[in-house]
Amino acid sequence: MNSKSSCFLTSLLLMFSVTGFSQVKHYYQTDFSTEEFAARRTKIYDAIGDKAIAVIQGAKGVSGFSVFRQSNEFYYLCGMESAHAYLLLNGRSRKSTLYLPHRDEGREGGEGKVLSAEDSDLIKQLTGIDNVRGLEYLSADLVGADLIRPPALAMYTPLSPAETGNDSRDELLGGQARSASDPWDGQPSREARFVQLVKERFPQFEIRDLSPALDAMRLIKSPKEIELIRKATQLAGLGIMEAMRSTSPGVYEYQLDAAAKYVFYLNGARGDGYASIIGGGTNAFMGHYFHKTDMLNDGDLVLMDYAPDYRYYTSDVTRIWPVNGKFNKDQTELYNFIVAYRDALFKYIKPGVTSNDVLDQAAADMKQYLVGKQFAKPAHLKAVQEGIAFRGHFQHPVGMAVHDVGRVHRLPLQPGMVFTIDPMIWIPEEKLYIRIEDVAVVTADGVENLSAFVPSKIEDVERTIKENGLVQFHPPITASDKK
Repeated sequence: MNSKSSCFLTSLLLMFSVTGFSQVKHYYQTDFSTEEFAARRTKIYDAIGDKAIAVIQGAKGVSGFSVFRQSNEFYYLCGMESAHAYLLLNGRSRKSTLYLPHRDEGREGGEGKVLSAEDSDLIKQLTGIDNVRGLEYLSADLVGADLIRPPALAMYTPLSPAETGNDSRDELLGGQARSASDPWDGQPSREARFVQLVKERFPQFEIRDLSPALDAMRLIKSPKEIELIRKATQLAGLGIMEAMRSTSPGVYEYQLDAAAKYVFYLNGARGDGYASIIGGGTNAFMGHYFHKTDMLNDGDLVLMDYAPDYRYYTSDVTRIWPVNGKFNKDQTELYNFIVAYRDALFKYIKPGVTSNDVLDQAAADMKQYLVGKQFAKPAHLKAVQEGIAFRGHFQHPVGMAVHDVGRVHRLPLQPGMVFTIDPMIWIPEEKLYIRIEDVAVVTADGVENLSAFVPSKIEDVERTIKENGLVQFHPPITASDKK
């Protein structure tokens, strides 16, 4: 082979190699446009001003056979799902830089392509990010962000714990507190460790909290976000309805969980938005009961609160129903009160009003509702009277986390706010807890109940329970089956 032929063959092989590489299948979200991500980053530039930078950590990698999930805040700003990534937003230049690890060919050979620093051009096209660099350049670029000519720019970074799956900030903060109280653990949060490292290496930076700005942005959902929450709510409702159909005395709590999970995964959910709460009888009295090991008994009620993690968004739907398929007289009186309270709360939700306005007007309606009503036991009457005075029926935001960031209490409601309406009563004498929960989205002229299709009227609930569910079509293995 002459030198000219050898050169041609080498060029041909190189061309095929590059062409083949460019055709390697990659994954990147398709729910949000580059324009929507860019608009979010622009809001960060506006929030921090032109004398500051912002640095957002992505989630760390996972060990073993766990599946990586990006942190909500990082995903919210660029949609990237690579581990150990960092995003630098420079308020002065209003330019963004994404820092990624380099390609791990061995890992990709076993798991598939992971977007890395070598995919710079592709990533800029997908995300709208201005620059993509290897992770090792972050330190040099922090220095280049004007440390050489004091005073240094302020550095904003989220100080609140990052949500990375079926968790919410309130639960994560509680976990940090428990860890801090353990003398054999006591590790700082990942956010605290990052701030510590910055202060050790670049003490010129004044560290400021980016969480409030991100929280305010995430509180108002875009139309696309509402579309994803709507789908998560649809799956939550269909899963609960399948659990209703599967309910009968002798069925176990965990079997209702399995029925709902089937619906979630069948429709593209990647997991739980939060651990399911399924409590039969007195188990329901514990607000976050999660063991799900007990058998459901005739005459009891069962409460189910569950939603999926669907493309980084979730929902929060709760229903309670009779195990034997029929509400008795006492249960009917109490349950109808809860449904009426739910309807009264939704009646007053609209832009411009506050949660206090809604609660006050709904409570006035419910006082009228009780006129002439009879309850079988004094404890039941006491419970509903206390329920009217309770202020927790107007609950929490919902979005990327089930207890999403931001505040909806005592603020004028705005279109795009999404939160739960969660009327509830307690009867401690009987360890009885009754509630239902629906997802409200404030519209331009009122409110929409995203979970209105989930049975709540007694006749609809009882009709659904009569239908056969997954547990009946595919009964669990019995002792004889195992032989």
